[in-house]
Amino acid sequence: MFNLPNLKPTILINRSLRSGQNINYDGNVVILGDVNAGAEVVASGSVIVVGALRGLVHAGATGDEDASIIALSLTPVQIRIAAHITRPPDGGHSLTESGAETAFIRDGKVVIEKYQTPK
Repeated sequence: MFNLPNLKPTILINRSLRSGQNINYDGNVVILGDVNAGAEVVASGSVIVVGALRGLVHAGATGDEDASIIALSLTPVQIRIAAHITRPPDGGHSLTESGAETAFIRDGKVVIEKYQTPK
């Protein structure tokens, strides 16, 4: 499941983010590159990372529980969606077997699943 609300503006970042770099945007964020450990992305909408997500991402930062996060490889330091926070299990492995992964809120909790294209 992934929602990219069409009522919010969207910014495209065409580069990887290194440690110490921050993106803070009132809308959706699409990153064509990696978000490395020590980098941070905060968006009021959803976040798509076409690459590896190893840093911190906060989608729905203004309280939007419909926001989602998707990445080709999801090994973040921390994920936040609205007021919900989670981190990966110890070992730093991808949270699912392989392929793109998505994080969203279901029943008041952050759920991380293998991404499946809508039918």
